[in-house]
Amino acid sequence: PGIWRHGDWVRITPRGSLVILGRSDATLNRQGIRIGTAEIYRAVDKIKAIKDSLIVNLELSGGRHYMPLFVLLNEGQKLTDAVKDQIRQVLRSEYSPRHVPDEIIEVKDIPYTISGKKLEAPVKKILLGYPIGKAANPDSMRNPESLDFFVAFAKGVER
Repeated sequence: PGIWRHGDWVRITPRGSLVILGRSDATLNRQGIRIGTAEIYRAVDKIKAIKDSLIVNLELSGGRHYMPLFVLLNEGQKLTDAVKDQIRQVLRSEYSPRHVPDEIIEVKDIPYTISGKKLEAPVKKILLGYPIGKAANPDSMRNPESLDFFVAFAKGVER
C-alpha cells in the first residue's frame, strides 16, 4: 500500500541503487517475447518420455539470459539426445525458436506446493543465488527435498 510494485526482483547495492534481477512471476521474457510457462508445459507434456517439467528464465549480468528446462522422466525412460531433440522440435514447431530452452536437465522430482502449484519463482530465486530460506517455505511444500537438486545446481550457474 502506498508503494509502487513492479513485479521484478531487485538487489539494493551498498550505494543505494537497484540492480533489477528479473521478473518475480512465472512469465518468461525471452529476447522481448513474453512466454507463459503453461505454453512450454503443454508442448512438453505431449512427449511420451516426460512425466513433468519446470522451466525458468534467468536474466543475468551483461544482458545474458539462461532458460533451463528441468524434466522428470517417466519410469524406464532416459534423457537421450533424441528426447532432447524431440523437446526442441515440438517447442520450435508449435511456438517459436525463442521457446526452445538453452539446456534440458533431468531431475528426480519437480517441486510443488501442498496445493499443487509448481514452484517456478522459488526455483528461479534459488538459481539466482538466493538462500533457500529466502526463496521458498519448505512447510508449504509437498516435497521440500526436491529443492536440494536446485540448490546444488545453482552453484554452477554463472551469474
